[in-house]
Amino acid sequence: MSYTNLLLKNSLNFYLKPSCTLLITSRNGHRLRGKPPGVAKTIEQRLQEDNPIDPEIAEKINIGFPKLRKPRSEELKERLAHLKAQRSSSQLEKIARRNNLSIDLDKVYEEYKNTTGQFDLKRIADHYNVFKDLFGDAYFVPRVALDIKYEISDDTLVPVYNGNIVKPLEAAKAPLVSFDGVSDPITGEKSKKDSYWTLIATNPDGHFTSSDSEYVHWFVSNIPNGDVAKGETLVEYMQPIPPKGIGYQRYIFVLYKQNSKLDFSGYKINKNNDLEQRTFKTLDFYKKYQDEITPAGLAFFQSDWDKGITDFYHNVLNLKEPIFEYEFPKAYLQDQKWFPLKQPFNLYLDKHRDIKQVNKEYLEKKLAKSHPFKGTEPPLKFPNAHPIKNVPSWLRTEIRKERLSLGRINDYK
Repeated sequence: MSYTNLLLKNSLNFYLKPSCTLLITSRNGHRLRGKPPGVAKTIEQRLQEDNPIDPEIAEKINIGFPKLRKPRSEELKERLAHLKAQRSSSQLEKIARRNNLSIDLDKVYEEYKNTTGQFDLKRIADHYNVFKDLFGDAYFVPRVALDIKYEISDDTLVPVYNGNIVKPLEAAKAPLVSFDGVSDPITGEKSKKDSYWTLIATNPDGHFTSSDSEYVHWFVSNIPNGDVAKGETLVEYMQPIPPKGIGYQRYIFVLYKQNSKLDFSGYKINKNNDLEQRTFKTLDFYKKYQDEITPAGLAFFQSDWDKGITDFYHNVLNLKEPIFEYEFPKAYLQDQKWFPLKQPFNLYLDKHRDIKQVNKEYLEKKLAKSHPFKGTEPPLKFPNAHPIKNVPSWLRTEIRKERLSLGRINDYK
């Protein structure tokens, strides 16, 4: 037996051993080695095995109020009783048959807020990493619905809900805030004693010097029975200030239920236009007062740059407006050739000329065809119907593109 045949025989014996089976599958005409996709571990499973996480350590902590639910049997009884009452109403049936049945959307929204609306808000806040950036590994389910609206004019209000977009110009003034500050967040019953609340609005995305800090935009404490106007304003309201080039930033309102009237005078600032004094950390604030306050309400919106921000930086904050832009490197340009092949020579030569001179020539060409009183010449009604004769091919292309408004001629119209 030759040496080649011996090697081939030994290789086949190795692959045919029971302890060293080799699976060869076929998919889309390609032969794949290893276990098939349904049997092999996914990349997520392999990463979980390589980086095990202790569930007790990674488990998030609920720092909000618990929800005392009725027994399931009572909920079903109430629902069935409501359905029976609706179905047995002859007056309601007549209105429905005449297509005159109307639904009060305000009542529907109020019912939604009191049932599943706050759970949906918690899921949306998780999606936007609100709890992660404010409280770390803690979270809470909002039990008190916050109604926050910015008043633009007498008949125009911009609401804040579920991370919607509100422009800085729309949020220039302090919003109108209302919530149920009399009912107990757990039982929902009216409280006989006075209750005190704290409302804090922060921006976790906009700090210029510390990435893990926030800017506090509003701080109102000791709000009696939900009346925000009677609370102690420690930090005056400041409008959103998202810089140019950053994109959207989150502005988060958190409502805390106080066990009693508290002294937050240490957070009062002297200069409202000093951003350094507005530096704030929600997690440190909660750790300091966690035995005396409980987060109960949440609302947030997003905002991005607009033209009004420039005046606010210059006239109110007395700062130079920060602008974040990406500086693109200059395009690489090869050395000029005597005979550039397969390139229009006029466009090729323009690459090696001063761009200002090229723009000037296009502008002069545009002004030459315009009259100070009559305006510009009207375009040809059928540009392709007019022949172009006795001109070079490159110039013919330029004239055709100019007639059809193609190419860089559009930058000067």
